[in-house]
Amino acid sequence: PMEYDTEKVDELTMALLYRAAHEGTAVGARAWKEFDWDTLNRLHARGLTGNPRSKARSVTLSPEAVRRAQELFMKYFGTTNTEQDRSAA
Repeated sequence: PMEYDTEKVDELTMALLYRAAHEGTAVGARAWKEFDWDTLNRLHARGLTGNPRSKARSVTLSPEAVRRAQELFMKYFGTTNTEQDRSAA
């Protein structure tokens, strides 16, 4: 099998979970769990998500995990104001 950096995969998955999350729940947020099961299990083991093995079609993220996921989303997919200004012109 191909070797890869699981930490980077986990970070990008958190960033994408943030993008798909529905905030405002009692646990922080919920996001569809359409990601690799090994990755979701690693995130759960680190306390970043609820148990992905539940029957629910979504996974929970604590408020702390939502904040971390937002940081990762901006790290990988955010743009600077200068880039946004250029694209608006």
